[in-house]
Parts: sequence; C-alpha cells; structure tokens
Amino acid sequence: MKALNPALAERLAPVLETVEAHAAENDEKAAFPQQGLAAMRASGLLGLLVPAEYGGLGGTVPDLLALSQLIARHDMSAAMVYAMHGQQVAALVHHASRELRERVLPGIARGDVYLGSVTTEAGKGGHLLSSETGTRREGNHIELDRMAPIVTGGAYADAYLITALAPEATSEGQVSLVYAERDQLDVQALGGWDPMGMRGTHSVPMRFTGSIPYDQVVGDHGDFRRVTINVFAPLAHLGWSACWLGTAAGALSRTVHLLRSPQERRRRDLKGELLLTRLARARQRIETVQAMLSHTAGVYGTLSEEQRGSAPWQLLVNSLKVTASEHCLAAVEELIELVGLRHGYLRNQPLALERALRDLRSASLNYGNDRLHLANGSLSLLDQETTLV
Repeated sequence: MKALNPALAERLAPVLETVEAHAAENDEKAAFPQQGLAAMRASGLLGLLVPAEYGGLGGTVPDLLALSQLIARHDMSAAMVYAMHGQQVAALVHHASRELRERVLPGIARGDVYLGSVTTEAGKGGHLLSSETGTRREGNHIELDRMAPIVTGGAYADAYLITALAPEATSEGQVSLVYAERDQLDVQALGGWDPMGMRGTHSVPMRFTGSIPYDQVVGDHGDFRRVTINVFAPLAHLGWSACWLGTAAGALSRTVHLLRSPQERRRRDLKGELLLTRLARARQRIETVQAMLSHTAGVYGTLSEEQRGSAPWQLLVNSLKVTASEHCLAAVEELIELVGLRHGYLRNQPLALERALRDLRSASLNYGNDRLHLANGSLSLLDQETTLV
C-alpha cells in the first residue's frame, strides 16, 4: 500500500475514528454510515481526486486506494462508499465537459456533494455496457424514468451519475452517462436493505424520474463504453479490491494483537505448528493481493486511454478483482479457524471476524466472478502471445 503523505494522514485520522466508533452499530441496523460521511465531507477527502484548480486536493488513484484500504480496516461498507464516490469523481474529471466540471467539481471539493452511482438494471445486473432504459430529448433537456435495483448509498447522495440509453439510440449498447443533481429529479427509494453483509452500504432499489439538461452528459451521448474502459471498470476493480484487502488486513492485525496479549499467551502455544501455519497462510493471501493491487494500480497509471482497451490490461484488472475477492475471504476464514468459535464466529466480538466474513462474502458477487472468468477466457484466446503487463 502506498504510504500516505502527512497531510492526507492528518485529514484521514478523524474519519477513521468516526468510522470505527459507529461500524458495529451501522452493521447491526443496516444503516448508512452517515457519521462517517459527515467526517469525510469535513475532511475534504470527498474532493481527493478533484484537481487543485477546482479547489480539490489533486490526489491520485493510488491515494484513493490507500485511503479506501485504511477505512476498510474498520468498516468495509464505509470504505466501499468512499471508493465508489472516488470512481464517480474520476469519471467527471476525465470525461465531463469543461463547463460541467466548472459547475460541479468545486462543490465536490468543498464536501458538499457525495455522488451516487446508478448503473444496475433489473435483468442485467451490474453489466455496464448495455441498457434497457430509454430516454427522450425535449429541447435542451432529457426526459428520464430510471429504476435501479441496487444503488449504494443512493438515499443519501447529493447527486448521481446515471446510465441510460442515449436519446434516439438504435441499440442497447448506445449508453449515455448523465450527471443529475438530486433536486433535478424525483428520487424514490422503492424498498429496504437487509443483506447478510455490506449492511452499511444501504444499497436500496430506487427510481429516478424527471428532466435534466442535455449537456449534463459525461463523455458523449451513446459513448459510455469509452468512460467504462478508461475509468469506470478499472477503478471499480481497483477500488473494491483495496476495500477487500483492507478488511482482511485489519482482521489479521486484530488477530495478531489478540494472540500476543498476555491473556492469550498464557492459554495458547504461540509456537504451535497449526497456529503458525494458519497465520502464515492468511498473511500469504493478503500479501498476494497487496502485490497484485500495487502492480495493477501502477500499470493503470502508465497506460494511455487506447491501451486500457487492450486484452492484456483487461485480463490483468479482471484477474485482480477475482483474486482479491477469493483470497481476502479465504484469509478471514483461516483466521476464524485459528481463533475458534468465541473470538471468530460469535457476533459483536472485538476481532469483528464474523462481520468481516459476512462483508467479504459479497466480493465474488459484486460483478460476478463467473462473468469475469468467461470474459477472461475469451480475452485469453485473443492474446496468443500471453502478454503480461
């Protein structure tokens, strides 16, 4: 993980304190981390990726990953909320028009705007490159009626990036990404959120209806594929992986602290082969994900937009997501076996391994691993030389 510069570390400290204090309660109630979001607003970290010319911190993708990973050590839901907001900001920074950037980015930099992502549709899940929701152009506005089965933190967002078919689209692949402020639409939550894990993301079904200015498009109308390849897909897989890694690393750290406590050292043999082997396997899995995340983030920063559409890169970033989702969950399972039922399986224990396990179980389902394996199989056939980037 990239070391935080002192200025970012200072901004992050009150966020971590707040997130940690409310993580268990938010998990119990399946409540959105409102206190954590308030701390993020006050810290200026919602504007991490906003360029300095718009009042932001001018941070980098590695900064976003490092911050998300550290937040996830205390609450994976709050970290996912932050990482996904960062993904939305990056899309605006790199693909919105100058006029839209000048209108929107200063508010994000001030902490006034938390962005929600509206990309899921019933029947297609999280598949980004198609839509079944039509739009209609009326003069200088777009008429929109969009239902999404899952919108992370949507009930608390100040604005949204929404996918839908471009006006006058002739195929399901002509998708636009539009920016909409909350007061520009009628926003309705259509249900509740009571999942096994990731309970604090409050990812409820929602409906968005109304009219938004035609020029609030991010990229060109009908060309969301370009935004997806350049920003949305890679930052999703990088950001999610950082959150999963942080959750697993936090679980390991808390476990080691417990094992080294005087009480546990009196009742356990810390030189036992089974204990040491399980610790080693958990650490190995975490180190594997850390190495792959660092490598993938580094490669992303060196690629041109055209290169981000290449088979070797897509294979790498897809493999990161699958590897992180599998290894981080397996590391926590290893720790639960190590410490046993009381510390590892029961709810509301100091190690919070039970919560980490429930949260990480969602990782393979968050844009399903099976779908990514199929994509990578096809991409492997296109790369006859097995090019490693």
